[in-house]
Amino acid sequence: MKNLILIRHAKATQDFSFKDFDRDIISKGIQNSILVAEKSKSFVNSSFTIWASSAVRAHETCKFFVKYWELEINQVILKDNLYTFDSNTLEKIIKSCPDTIENLVIFGHNNALTDFANQYGSQYIDSIPTSGLVSIIFDVASWQTINKGKTDKIIFPNHSV
Repeated sequence: MKNLILIRHAKATQDFSFKDFDRDIISKGIQNSILVAEKSKSFVNSSFTIWASSAVRAHETCKFFVKYWELEINQVILKDNLYTFDSNTLEKIIKSCPDTIENLVIFGHNNALTDFANQYGSQYIDSIPTSGLVSIIFDVASWQTINKGKTDKIIFPNHSV
């Protein structure tokens, strides 16, 4: 059994004088991240491996979640290749996860997250909003063999399912 949690970075500044990679999150993004982190605290624990895009907005979002989950920041592995908007690239990254890891959280970007969730999950999602969380469970022993899984949880800042 493999458990994957996808989290889209928090709302970022629209100041495009920065490179896209360097855009930081805004106060509304921080508030929404805290809200979703609090709602997800009951099912995220130290058994999870946490991978985050090294883009500023994803890494900063991850820090807020980790704090509210009461986990250690040294559990976070920054991955440059998670700075992707392409679900095929995201799929390759997820399938490269070592099989010794049962529970994986990824902090990343749209459209990669929404497209992946729709391809591999059991519930259609129009778009994962900023700070949104989608959990998918796969009944497999290897990340390389994931196929259609079960969308287990959806938590968005404006509602939870």
